[in-house]
Amino acid sequence: MIFQSTKTASIKASLEEAIFNSLPADNGLYMPEYIPQVSAEFLAEIETKTFKEIAVEISNTLFDGEITRSEIENIINNAYDFEAPVVNITPDNYVLELFHGPSMAFKDFGARFMAAIMSHFLVRSEKEIRILVATSGDTGGAVAQGFYKIPGITVTILYPSGKVSEIQEKQLTTLGHNVTAIEIDGTFDDCQKLVKEAFLDKELQSKFNLASANSINIARLIPQSFYFFAAYAQLKKLGKPVVFSVPSGNFGNLSAGLLAFKMGLPVEHFIAATNLNNAVPRYLESGKYEPRPSIETISNAMDVGSPSNFVRLIRFFDDDWNSIRSKVSGYFFSDEQTSTIMQEVYKNTGYIMCPHTAVAYLGLQEYRKVNRADLTGVFLSTAHPAKFLELVDETLGIKTEIPEKLGLLLHIEKVSIKMKPSFSEFKAFLMK
Repeated sequence: MIFQSTKTASIKASLEEAIFNSLPADNGLYMPEYIPQVSAEFLAEIETKTFKEIAVEISNTLFDGEITRSEIENIINNAYDFEAPVVNITPDNYVLELFHGPSMAFKDFGARFMAAIMSHFLVRSEKEIRILVATSGDTGGAVAQGFYKIPGITVTILYPSGKVSEIQEKQLTTLGHNVTAIEIDGTFDDCQKLVKEAFLDKELQSKFNLASANSINIARLIPQSFYFFAAYAQLKKLGKPVVFSVPSGNFGNLSAGLLAFKMGLPVEHFIAATNLNNAVPRYLESGKYEPRPSIETISNAMDVGSPSNFVRLIRFFDDDWNSIRSKVSGYFFSDEQTSTIMQEVYKNTGYIMCPHTAVAYLGLQEYRKVNRADLTGVFLSTAHPAKFLELVDETLGIKTEIPEKLGLLLHIEKVSIKMKPSFSEFKAFLMK
């Protein structure tokens, strides 16, 4: 498959080049030159397929012979020893649980795949790679776990000081070995800006083979499409139109869903559900895209004022606002609304949601108020509630059970390097 820049269509890259370069030279994002369709036979039998079988089929369709099917099977087997189950919460409302991987967040699907496919290419090329990643919470933990002790790869994670949960921070800062955590005195947008500047710096590019593990990297986006197909496979027997409500920050998750749709997945509609960082819902309402500085909320992993994947979002529809609105609706919610729905759902069903999951649930309910009732609504649960332990317990008045792999982290001392949001300081650190 050939990828091209969202800014300059003549800038093209192979799959391997797109993965390791992360960003094109013009600071655009890589998109497939064209989007291939899955076969009708595959969709007709999708309910009989396992998650791994679905992932292999999607990858094989996209990569178009650049990697053999047997190599793809090996990559998928190395990446995934966990599932993406769909759980019924209330009539016609289902939650897609994406927190059964090692870091207990949806980012595991992208990070584990990326580590496996990079390892595949590194064996052939004998390169050494330095990965830079900005995180608002869950990306860093998933990348740290996914790339931990992978030969030929070192990882530097930037996160905003005081703006991630305790468990999230421990996942970033307690591994060591080939993983370094930098605590930035600023916002996620500051962290993301530093990473982007590094990729455009010629001196850094000449010294290191830099790669990004953020959703700006196409190798993070592709595997997130797998679980949209897998959710449909589990719900196909219901015979109703499927609507996905996606809690959104940097908009990689929704972009992956749109990739699945463009490949042929039958989806009635998508919902972009955000907190008060609502640049995309406002765009969907007015047609004007006006990113703003990020606002701190209780759904911190979505505190993104200028989402990088917005350009991919609109490019799937050839930048046509009316076409986007026909397939994507946007809603945003306050912390008070988020806390209230967490309480209501727990009281009525016993299901415990993290705040990001709650935002997705709110988006689905808002959509139902003005659209057809005979649909299957799927809201994405992007993190285990224990990752936001203090907030969840205080909101629900309970004591959440902590999974063992998270609980052990609380007793390990964090190790991070504190830094101001200064590119010169960050560059000096990397050069040393």
